[in-house]
Amino acid sequence: MTALRKAYNALIDAMAIAAGATLVWLMVSVVGSVLMRNMGMQPFAWLFTSAEYGLLYMTMLGAPWLVREKGHVHIELITSILPPAVRNIVSRSVALACVLVCLILAWQGVELFLKNIERGDYDTRAYYYPRWLLTISFPVSFGLMAIEFSRFVAGPDTLHTGEAGIHE
Repeated sequence: MTALRKAYNALIDAMAIAAGATLVWLMVSVVGSVLMRNMGMQPFAWLFTSAEYGLLYMTMLGAPWLVREKGHVHIELITSILPPAVRNIVSRSVALACVLVCLILAWQGVELFLKNIERGDYDTRAYYYPRWLLTISFPVSFGLMAIEFSRFVAGPDTLHTGEAGIHE
């Protein structure tokens, strides 16, 4: 089980690194596009399209890692005033709701992905890009987020700390 856990953790970390690299690419592509326009040149069509795709991939690839690290935005104003036992129940209930939502979105993502494969859909902007390469990110990301949220449902750690305010 340890090897499987290490491989899973490495996958989540690799996805987060890819999301970070995509963020760097977004910066480079936007700056490059603006510089080209300011120099009177027409930016490459693929530059803008790759930035659009990058926004999707960056979001989907980084989301499971953010769940693991509790890096998403949530407000603990209410949970901070709850007694620890009640906060534990509320936190695990919220995490369970997140698991259910992620599983529904992953299932819908699988259906969309399969539909794109079946139809042979392409995104036709700067070039032909198989749409399934975009939609495969939905079931993968939401499926992994469901696993990460389930750690807060059944694991020793809870989603909420019970401390209001900014803690870094």
